[in-house]
Amino acid sequence: MLFRQNILKGIADGSVTLAFRRWKRCGVRRGSRLRTPVGVVEIDGVEEYAAGDVTPQDAASAGYASLDDLWKDLAPDGTLFRIGLHLSGPDPRTELRERSDLDAGEIAEVRLALDRIDRASRRAPWTADLLLLIQERPMTPAAVLAERLGRPTAALKRDVRRLKELGLTESLDVGYRLSARGETIARALVPTVKPP
Repeated sequence: MLFRQNILKGIADGSVTLAFRRWKRCGVRRGSRLRTPVGVVEIDGVEEYAAGDVTPQDAASAGYASLDDLWKDLAPDGTLFRIGLHLSGPDPRTELRERSDLDAGEIAEVRLALDRIDRASRRAPWTADLLLLIQERPMTPAAVLAERLGRPTAALKRDVRRLKELGLTESLDVGYRLSARGETIARALVPTVKPP
């Protein structure tokens, strides 16, 4: 479930407490938690809704100036859902990313997680190569990194997301960079590992 930037701002300041979506199948359920650029958004409730029951106040609570603006933003087909939501807190990955003062045990834990990812992969180990390449070439478009590694761009983006889950990378407007935590882990990698 994606939100426009102005809607995210409203969720962050508490002025947006509803969302409306037209879906063939409901995409969220009560208690779902969504990571967004402003933090974790929690779903308070989901109900099917008749278009005629949507009020101007509902539109305002969803971040729209009018009902017409809301209707323009919705998909033309599907069941209408009214979704209650609130910002429940910061994205836990943010705190992870900002920590660079890892002790030996924490570094070993991250390296173990990277080893598990590599062992589960159907191809050669890749996590260290990708981390070091991002360190060497921050703000490089994903397509360029993918070409350098001989990977499809979509696959590279999935790989970066796996590293992001560990708090090691950050997405930028163009490309990526290592987080403070990622820099610490990159320094701890075997010195003989070189980016491709």
